[in-house]
Amino acid sequence: MSAVHHILLVDDDQTLRDTLSEQLSLYEEFRLSTAENATAAIKAVQGDRVDLAVMDVGLPDMDGREAVKVMRKNGFKSPVVMLTAQGSDADTVLGLEAGANDYVVKPFKFAVLLARIRAHLRQYEASEDAIFQVGPYTFHPGSKLLVSEKGSKTKLTEKETAILRFLYRAGRKPIAREVLLQEVWGYNSQVTTHTLETHIYRLRQKIEPDPGNARLLVTDAGGYRLNP
Repeated sequence: MSAVHHILLVDDDQTLRDTLSEQLSLYEEFRLSTAENATAAIKAVQGDRVDLAVMDVGLPDMDGREAVKVMRKNGFKSPVVMLTAQGSDADTVLGLEAGANDYVVKPFKFAVLLARIRAHLRQYEASEDAIFQVGPYTFHPGSKLLVSEKGSKTKLTEKETAILRFLYRAGRKPIAREVLLQEVWGYNSQVTTHTLETHIYRLRQKIEPDPGNARLLVTDAGGYRLNP
């Protein structure tokens, strides 16, 4: 099972909102929240981690592009895909300058929106701004930090960060030691599985309540995997 992404749908058209929510909910990779106006959307991204927002331009209380400006100013860095009935270049430029990542013109095919959502999630996860949920922690690879639910911060090394990031992307799939060595250290004849096991041991000391009985970073099928 892959990591689940939290998607926020913002549109005052309840029929469209419900339809998109129903369609996206068919995919296990998504968790859905909805909002019917800009005020609710701005509040939603401050209260919970949202991996991507799909926002209509024509919201009843505020232009969707202005709402994106506010969200960006408040620190929201996840991708935003705008929905609009206006397909002009000028309209697109206004949205992108406001901080949106993409524009989808109504009417659109669901397959097109789905492809755009997945593409932006992939790009975001590869960026320095990406934030992931790893068990009870919020994982910030760009700053090499794990933040607990109580707000305490744990500093990670570069290799520990790389190990966590790669295992997160694998979802619940176990990753063989040899694959992790190749992905994290690259080709280096001086690096052995003992080096990896040492890093795993130190990582468990930081993230596991009981490192001797690992529940989050577990050994499985000749390698390691993350338990969400």
